[in-house]
Amino acid sequence: MHPENRQDHPGSCPKCGMTLEPLIPLEAEDDGELKDFQRRFWWTLPLTIIVAALAMFGHRLGWLDMAAQSWTELVLSLPVVFWTGWPFFVRGWQSFAHRSPNMWTLISLGTAAAFLYSVVATLAPDAFPDTFISMGRVAVYFEAAVVIISLTMLGQILELKARSQTSAAIKSLLGLAPKTARRINADGSEEDVPLNHVHVDDLLRVRPGEKIPVDGIVTEGRSAVDESMLTGEPIPVSKRAGDRLIGATLNTSGTLVMRSEKVGSATMLAQIVQMVASAQRSKAPMQRMADVVAGKFVVVVVLVALSTLVGWGLFGPEPSWVYGLINAVAVLIIACPCALGLATPMSVMVATGRAATQGVLFRDAGAIEKMREVDTLIVDKTGTLTEGKPAFDTAIAAPGYTPDEVLRLAASLDQGSEHPLADAIVEAARAQGLALAQAVDFDSGSGIGVRGMVEGKRLALGNTALMEQEGVSVEALRADGERLRGEGASIMHLAVDRTFAGILAVTDPIKASTREAIQSLHDSGLRIVMATGDGLTTAKAVGAALRIDEVHGEVKPSDKLALVETLQRDGRVVAMAGDGINDAPALARADVGVAMGTGTDVAMNSGQVTLIKGDLRGIAVSRQISIDTVRNMRQNLMFAFIYNGIGVPIAAGLLYPFTGWLLSPMIAALAMSLSSASVIFNALRLRGAK
Repeated sequence: MHPENRQDHPGSCPKCGMTLEPLIPLEAEDDGELKDFQRRFWWTLPLTIIVAALAMFGHRLGWLDMAAQSWTELVLSLPVVFWTGWPFFVRGWQSFAHRSPNMWTLISLGTAAAFLYSVVATLAPDAFPDTFISMGRVAVYFEAAVVIISLTMLGQILELKARSQTSAAIKSLLGLAPKTARRINADGSEEDVPLNHVHVDDLLRVRPGEKIPVDGIVTEGRSAVDESMLTGEPIPVSKRAGDRLIGATLNTSGTLVMRSEKVGSATMLAQIVQMVASAQRSKAPMQRMADVVAGKFVVVVVLVALSTLVGWGLFGPEPSWVYGLINAVAVLIIACPCALGLATPMSVMVATGRAATQGVLFRDAGAIEKMREVDTLIVDKTGTLTEGKPAFDTAIAAPGYTPDEVLRLAASLDQGSEHPLADAIVEAARAQGLALAQAVDFDSGSGIGVRGMVEGKRLALGNTALMEQEGVSVEALRADGERLRGEGASIMHLAVDRTFAGILAVTDPIKASTREAIQSLHDSGLRIVMATGDGLTTAKAVGAALRIDEVHGEVKPSDKLALVETLQRDGRVVAMAGDGINDAPALARADVGVAMGTGTDVAMNSGQVTLIKGDLRGIAVSRQISIDTVRNMRQNLMFAFIYNGIGVPIAAGLLYPFTGWLLSPMIAALAMSLSSASVIFNALRLRGAK
C-alpha cells in the first residue's frame, strides 16, 4: 500500500504493517508467510474452540469450579496469544516505534487489553470489586482474545491467497518466455541453449509450435505467429523475411530462422513486465486521500475506544467497567482500517494486469484514474492512423507509355535511393516480376526528386518542382494527380528524355483497425484532432475518410506541443497518441500520453499509456478499464466507510439505550476480516469485466 517503502528482503511495511510485495512477482510464488500463518492457525484452532466453548457452556456443565475454569482458559489461551498472535503484536509494536498508527495498532491494543485484564482477574480476583463478579467469578474474556486472534489470522490467510491472485497477470507473462532457444552456429550446426545464453545477432531456428525466444527479425521462412498473449490480437500474424518478431509469441505453422535483436531485459516481454509491475506499485491519487484518512482514523478510534471505556464505566449498568472494557475492545477491533487501506491498491493491481493481457500498458495508477476524464484525443497520422510504411498504389501512363513501363523505369532509377517512397516503388515492381535495369549517373541531391540514366535514357522522377526544372509539362495528367492527392496519396512524376511519361502514386495505407477505432472513440464522446507533418491536402483527405473532427497539416513538433497547450487552456482534458520522436514533447505535455508500441522508445518513454500493438482500439479499451477501475475503487472505499460508519457506533454501545444491542468483540473480529476480504474479492471482479 506504500510503494515508497523498499528493502532487500521479505518483511512488513513500517507504515501500514502489511506484508511487502516483491518488486517483480516471482513466477513460482514464495508462500512462506502463508504457510507459516496456516500452521499457526490450524495448530491452535482447537484451543480457541475449547476456550470459547468453556466460556459459553462451562458454567452450565459444571465440570470445573469457576476459579479452575478461569485457570484452564488462561493455560489454553497462552499458545494462541503468544504464538499465533505474535506476528500481530510485533506489527503493533512497530506501529508505535515508527509513529505510524495502523490496523495492527488497534488489533494489538484490543486483544492485549482483553487478555491482560483476564490474566489479572485470574491471578488476583480479590483486587476487583464485587460488581466485577459474574457467575461466581470475576468475569474474564480469554475467549474474546483468542477468537479475535484466530479470526484475524484466518482473515490474513484469505487475504494472502487473494492478494496472490492480483499479480496473476504478471506471473502469467513471466511464464510465457521459453526456457531454451535453438541456436544456429557459424558452422551450420544447431544446438538448444538456455535463453540467457542467447546474444544479439545470434541466428535462431523456431520450429512450428515453439515460442519465439527473443525479439528479432525473420531472415528465412514463412509462418503465422500468434501474438495474442502480448497484443490481445486474436488472429495470427503472417511473418516472412524482414518482418519483426516479438519474444514469447507462438509460431503456429512454418519454420522460421531469425536474427536476435533484443535479449534479456531489453525484450518487449521484459519491458511489459517491468511497466506493469511499476504501475502496480504506483499510488493512485484516490489512494493518497485514503491514506491520510486512515492515518488520522486510527487516532480517532483510539480516542473513541477510551471514551467508550470511561463512558460505560461511569454511566453504564453494572458491571459497568466490564461492559466498558469489552465495548472498547469491540471498537478497536471493528474499526481496523485494513479495508480502507486495501481499497485502491487491490483495484490498481488487478486493473493493470487485466490491461496488459489486452495489449494496454499503464505506466502508473494516476494514468488509470485520468484516462476516463479525457474528452479530446490528438492523433498523429503516420504510424498511428496509418501503417507507417508507404505502399505503391498505382501508375498512370501518359500517351506513348504503359503503366507497367512507367513503374519499371521509375523502379530502375529508384534502386539507388534510400527514400521510403522509393522502397515502395522498387518493391512493387519486383513483386510484379518486372525486369529492372541498372541506373547510372544517379543523383538525389536536389531534395525534390532523383535523376539518372537508365538504358541510355535520361530519367527524372519527383514532384512538380523537378518537372519545372526539367522543362516538362504535367498538364496531361494534372487532374489525375489532384484526384490522387485528394485521396491521400503522395504523387511522383516521371520524365523520360524530358518528355512526360506518367505519374506514380504511393500511399501510406490506413490501418485496418483505424476506422473501427475512430468510430468507437466517437461513440464514447471523444473529440478527435489529427496533427501531422504531412501536407494539408493529404491530411484533409485522410481526415475526411476517417470522419476526424479537426485536421492540422504540416505541423512541426513544437506545433503539436502548442496545440496540446491550447486545448488545455480551453478546459479540455487532452490525450495525445503518437509513435515518433517528433511526438514526444506533446506526449509528455498531454494529460495522458498514449504511445504506440510499434513506435520509438522515446515515444513510449514519454507516454503514460502504451498500446503494444499500436492499435487505436486500445484507447477505447484503456478508457473502459479506467472507468471500471475508478468505479471499483469507489465501491471499495464506500464499503470501508459504510462498514466503519455503522460498526463503530454499534460497538461503542450507542444503540444500547434504544435497542439493547451490543457487539461482541468476537463478532467485531469476524466483521473486520470479512470487510477486508470483501474489498479484495470486489477488486478481483475486474479480471472478468468486459
